[in-house]
Amino acid sequence: MLEFIHTADIHLDSPMRGLGKYEGAPTERIRAATRLALGNLVDLALNRDVAMVLIAGDLYDGDWDDFDTGLFFANQMSRLREAHIPVFVVAGNHDAANRITPDLPLPSNVHMFPSHEPSTQLLDDLGIAIHGQSYSQRVVTGDLSRDYPKPISDLLNVGLLHTSADGRPGHDTYAPCTPAGLVAQGYDYWALGHVHTREVVNEDPWIVFPGNLQGRHIRETGPKGCTLVEVEDGSISRATHQEVDVVRWDHCHIDATNCTNTDEVLEAAILSLQDAVARSAGRMVAARVEVTGCTAAHGELNRRRLRWENQLRARATDLNGDDLWLEKVRVRTRPVEDVQRLMEREDALGGVLRAVTSLQQVDGNEWVEEFKDLRTTLPAEFGRSDEWLQIDDPKALTELLGEVKELLLSRLLDPGDEA
Repeated sequence: MLEFIHTADIHLDSPMRGLGKYEGAPTERIRAATRLALGNLVDLALNRDVAMVLIAGDLYDGDWDDFDTGLFFANQMSRLREAHIPVFVVAGNHDAANRITPDLPLPSNVHMFPSHEPSTQLLDDLGIAIHGQSYSQRVVTGDLSRDYPKPISDLLNVGLLHTSADGRPGHDTYAPCTPAGLVAQGYDYWALGHVHTREVVNEDPWIVFPGNLQGRHIRETGPKGCTLVEVEDGSISRATHQEVDVVRWDHCHIDATNCTNTDEVLEAAILSLQDAVARSAGRMVAARVEVTGCTAAHGELNRRRLRWENQLRARATDLNGDDLWLEKVRVRTRPVEDVQRLMEREDALGGVLRAVTSLQQVDGNEWVEEFKDLRTTLPAEFGRSDEWLQIDDPKALTELLGEVKELLLSRLLDPGDEA
């Protein structure tokens, strides 16, 4: 039996935009995570004495400030070279955008597939043929797999490809192809990259997205790592996920429906964070807490949101010290009161609610048009992060109106001291 590792979307030294605006954020630890995860992958390869490592694109994250990023990768690959482990890489869309990559010499055990046409690398002693093609430019709209070489008989054929396949939410449509088309190619294993969530698309033959090596923000939650592939008697027998991430992003959803006050909501949030810490298996946790539900605690939560959030952050420190960071706390609860009845009142409250509700009926695309001119006056970094108000996203603007409505309800129904 032999084993090999399939990884993709390492995004080495990803800048993690948006972290700087969080006071007290463990910026350096999170930015170092992609390097540490790559080191963990190399450790895994050495410990398992794998036959090879496949990298299916987006090794880097676009342009570097200097050669340090590339030198770190080269040093890690040299560790594999000393163990006689070859590495095969295709460049993805982010790699193609990098201006320094072509000038960086790589260790002799690393083979980067060319971009002008697909080609094949043979490992005769292992009975393996690897087929691949790199991106020549950031945007590739054609189906690269269609021109991959025919499988070589009596060998285990592996296709290395950076692709969106037949489309995945949140990912640009690059080098599109279909599972049926990949199956028809006749390969034994398709090592895909570009999609950051692990997915086994097919098992006969195997078509696998390993997901990215390390989550980089709250939209990349859960275990991250690579795929360990086992080969027995010339056939793929298993493909299992191996966790190598060092920072675990988690989304803690708290349903406050049955909570009668903010203390009960606080305890529910702490229990959810405890579960997140337990799931992380000793890793640092970057968590977002989101409180929802129709609850009697709604008014107090919204009126004293800052105080409640600070209480939660203080309690979180006791849970896991510096290894638990609350990336954001969101309160999206609803009042127990009958909003429709309140809207029918002939007073200021009824008028305000009717006005906001009418705004909610407006197509979100109209709001985008309204804010079009504003966007040109905002800083360049605006909109690059999940944390900025997405004024070009109709859904985000519609959701914001809902939050405004709930905040008005809590303030007008119970306008007590906000301290």
